[in-house]
Amino acid sequence: MAIIPGRQNAIPRKSYALFLIGMRINNLFALSKWGPVAMAMPRMQAELRRKPEAGLLWQRNFLSGRIALSLQYWDSMEKLFAYAHDRDGQHFPAWAAFNRKFKDNKAVGIWHETYLVTPENAENIYSNMPAFGLGGAIGVEAAKARMGGLRDPFAKP
Repeated sequence: MAIIPGRQNAIPRKSYALFLIGMRINNLFALSKWGPVAMAMPRMQAELRRKPEAGLLWQRNFLSGRIALSLQYWDSMEKLFAYAHDRDGQHFPAWAAFNRKFKDNKAVGIWHETYLVTPENAENIYSNMPAFGLGGAIGVEAAKARMGGLRDPFAKP
């Protein structure tokens, strides 16, 4: 990933969906209980790489202790929800299997959060960073305001 020198902003000109999804391993020794849950996400991400029309713009995975997190930016909430409910895709069968086999499984916890990123409510700054987050999803441009954010008290209209 190439570093983009200087201060940059991602300027959304439409709304996007920010999706955070993850799991927490509650019982490290119960691999048979959390392993199948952990293996579902790589299959979905591989499918989404093959189907850019589904709407996933950018994603990164993170691991912190017992928690795995996928940070994703989607073209729209509608595309994210369409993928989630696509009975022919990887997600819907995985979700159905989880609900049948693992929903009462205390060895693993799962979670997700979905946010609408609108142009009037987006604020970001990247300084000497490769394309990341919203900037990785939609691109960046040189920051024009002194502090670089939309709420910059020194920004000139």
